[in-house]
Amino acid sequence: MTDSSRTIVITGASDGIGAAAARRLTRDGHRVVVVGRSHEKTNAVADEIGADRFVSDFAELGQVRELATALEKAYPRIDVLANNAGGIFGDRTRTADGFEKTLQVNHLAPFLLTNLLLDTLTASRATVIATSSIAARIFSRLDLEDLDDDRDPSANRAYGNAKLENILFTRELQRRYGEQGISAVAFHPGTIATGFASESTSLMRFVYQTPLKHLVLRGPETGAEQLVWLATTTPGTDWEPGEYYEKRRITKTSMQAYDGLLAEGLWDESARRTGLLPGPVA
Repeated sequence: MTDSSRTIVITGASDGIGAAAARRLTRDGHRVVVVGRSHEKTNAVADEIGADRFVSDFAELGQVRELATALEKAYPRIDVLANNAGGIFGDRTRTADGFEKTLQVNHLAPFLLTNLLLDTLTASRATVIATSSIAARIFSRLDLEDLDDDRDPSANRAYGNAKLENILFTRELQRRYGEQGISAVAFHPGTIATGFASESTSLMRFVYQTPLKHLVLRGPETGAEQLVWLATTTPGTDWEPGEYYEKRRITKTSMQAYDGLLAEGLWDESARRTGLLPGPVA
C-alpha cells in the first residue's frame, strides 16, 4: 500500500461489477475489503486478490448488524463504502425481518450498514457510493405507504423503486451528513453481463441469464469503471456529491428522486424498519 491508497469496502463483491472493481482497485494499490453473500464466491475473489473478506446475507438484518460491528472493529478508517449489493427477485417471499426482499436487500440493508458505520465514515471523510440503475427512471412508482409493494406486486417495479430509494438515500445522506465529511453519490453502471436477475421471473432474466446477454450487454469490467472512478477521485472536484451519474455525467432520473420531502420520509421510515428509530413500521 502507498500513502495515497484507500481502504475501500465493497458489498456485493463476490461476483460481477463488485468483483471486477475489487480486482482493479487492488491492482491500483488500494486496500479492498470484499463483502459477499456466498462463502465460496467471496473467498474465491478475496483469495485471488489477497483481500480481507466478510460474508453477510443482506436478507437478514441481523447479519448486517454483525457485519457493521466487524468492520468498525477491523478498520478505524474507511475511505470508501461502496453499497453495491443488490438484485431483482421474482417471488413475494418476505425476509425473516418481515420485509419484501427486493426492498430489504437493495435499500434497507445498505441503509442500515451505512448508518451503523456513520461514526467511522464521518471521521474518515468517506465517500459512500450507491450502485443504482436506470430502472429508477423506467420502472419506479414509489409510495411510502406501500414500500413492500403489496397493492400491485411487480418484480420490475419493486426493483425500480429500490433503485430510486438508493438515489433518495444518497441525496438525503448528503444533506444530513455532507457538512460532517460524507460525500455520497449514486451511479448507473450500464447494462452489464453479470449474474443479475438469476433469482427473478422478470423479463430481465431472459436478457441477463441467456446467451442473449453476450450480444447486448457489456462486461463487468466496463460496469466497474464508474465505481472505480468515484472511489478514487475527489468529490467536489471530479464529481458532485449528492448526485446521480451515468457515464460519468450527472443525469436526470425519476422526478421523485428530487422530492426532498419524499427523501426525508423514506429516511425516517427506513430508520423505523431497521430499528434505528422507535415506533411502529408503517
